[in-house]
Amino acid sequence: MSQTGDKNLWVRFQRYYTEFPALGLALDLSRMKFTEDFLEQIKPRLAKAFNAMDELEAGAIANPDENRMVGHYWLRNSALAPTNEIRRAIDGALDSIKAFAAKVHTGEIQGAEGPFENFLIIGIGGSALGPQFVARALTQPGKDKMTPWFIDNTDPDGIDRIKAKLSNSLTKTLVIVISKSGGTKETRNGMLEMQAHYQAAGLSFAEHAIAITGEGSKLDNIAAAEGWIRRFPMWEWVGGRTSETSAVGLLPAALQGCDIDQLLAGAAACDAVTRAKSFADNPAAQLAAMWFYAVEGRGSKDMVILPYKDRLELFSKYLQQLIMESLGKEYDLDGQVVNQGISVYGNKGSTDQHAYIQQLREGVHNFFVIFIRVLKDRAGDSMEVDNGITAGDYLDGFYQGTRNALYENNRQSITVTVTEINEFNLGVLLALFERSVGYYSSLINVNAYHQPGVEAGKKAAGEVINSQAKIVDFLSKNNNSSHRIKEIAEGINSPGEEEKVFMICQHLSAQKDRGIKKMHSDSLSEMTFQKQ
Repeated sequence: MSQTGDKNLWVRFQRYYTEFPALGLALDLSRMKFTEDFLEQIKPRLAKAFNAMDELEAGAIANPDENRMVGHYWLRNSALAPTNEIRRAIDGALDSIKAFAAKVHTGEIQGAEGPFENFLIIGIGGSALGPQFVARALTQPGKDKMTPWFIDNTDPDGIDRIKAKLSNSLTKTLVIVISKSGGTKETRNGMLEMQAHYQAAGLSFAEHAIAITGEGSKLDNIAAAEGWIRRFPMWEWVGGRTSETSAVGLLPAALQGCDIDQLLAGAAACDAVTRAKSFADNPAAQLAAMWFYAVEGRGSKDMVILPYKDRLELFSKYLQQLIMESLGKEYDLDGQVVNQGISVYGNKGSTDQHAYIQQLREGVHNFFVIFIRVLKDRAGDSMEVDNGITAGDYLDGFYQGTRNALYENNRQSITVTVTEINEFNLGVLLALFERSVGYYSSLINVNAYHQPGVEAGKKAAGEVINSQAKIVDFLSKNNNSSHRIKEIAEGINSPGEEEKVFMICQHLSAQKDRGIKKMHSDSLSEMTFQKQ
């Protein structure tokens, strides 16, 4: 008898499959091979995690590196905010978002040649991933009130493609620039590129732009000085990767025509359920405990996200940032080197059955799977593609078949089931994984709410840009001849940094407008560069 035909599996399914009717959610842990002993052993860690979450929601300083609270849970229930000032700020921002979106939809606020039809988000990381995921998940072709576009990188070619797509509709495009500090270079660069694009078309960028940023930030000051249409708040106590229920996510969703009250309601309902102080009653605690079991509390296996729904195609990308940026830490809360984290990847089913499912079933066993199952196939009725069978039946059949095929070969999985994809259920999913990450960080004793590695990368990138300016200056002042890498490094007082100098010169020489010529040589040490 196959493992999937084992009667014990039905017994185990009944024990570890839990429905949460208030959320339209179900969680199946039966294909994870944990024991009751494990559940007993994890209880003290979970108790600690529950207490840490209580302190977090009460306004404790959860990010000592930046001396700030972490309050994304207050965004969907402002009554929980630790001060009246924060509560009023949350409520006021929500009212402003709704009022602004309504005025855009009615044409009271419009572009140079009439009502806005598009909005372009310029942001990166959490300032783009959340809005992108929600926009894709909730789109209603032909019914959306506005069409979303995104610039989420500092890639010139990517920016040019967006410019080309919007060139004939700039007057009907509302640009939303999102940056908490206003100093994020990728976002600033996209803003400057689009600002120049509007100006080249003889249009006022300010009359088509709004900002979501921190009060008094560089971006806030620019938007105020230039007279942008509106500014919305991005508070210090909301991290980018948990900002979807702030203005960062709510404003784009409202402009697209989504019911943001239902999105918030779903998140709030999930928050309420996931405050339960027991494993059996708390789906976020269940997920966190299963992650701990699967990766042995030390990231020994990858997490593969497989949503069986096209609308959830970007969920794995969204979760990749949420989980990996939150949990990937060198030090724990006691200052010990732990190098923690869980690697996350995925796409969607059943597409992946024609891609990497082969390796998941038979290749290196270094992962566990989280299936996302959606019960409702579509809004209307379905035709039969075979006698009595619809395309949706096949999709669910492929999910069940893949789950069984993996389990038969000792590959473990969790299934998260939702009834359908709508604003409420999307809010549930967002809140479920946010809290699961929070609980898991407590289980492994790391700070989920800072990102020193990201800051280190930004600092290193800044050093490269500073070196580039020195290189260009050196080559410009000494343009009567070409120069070897070692000579350039010495010329900018950077001996020992020849590799960095070469990489910079190589990149500059590939840009026709920079005037840096590369003279090839079989030896890197003899290769030269010259300013033309």
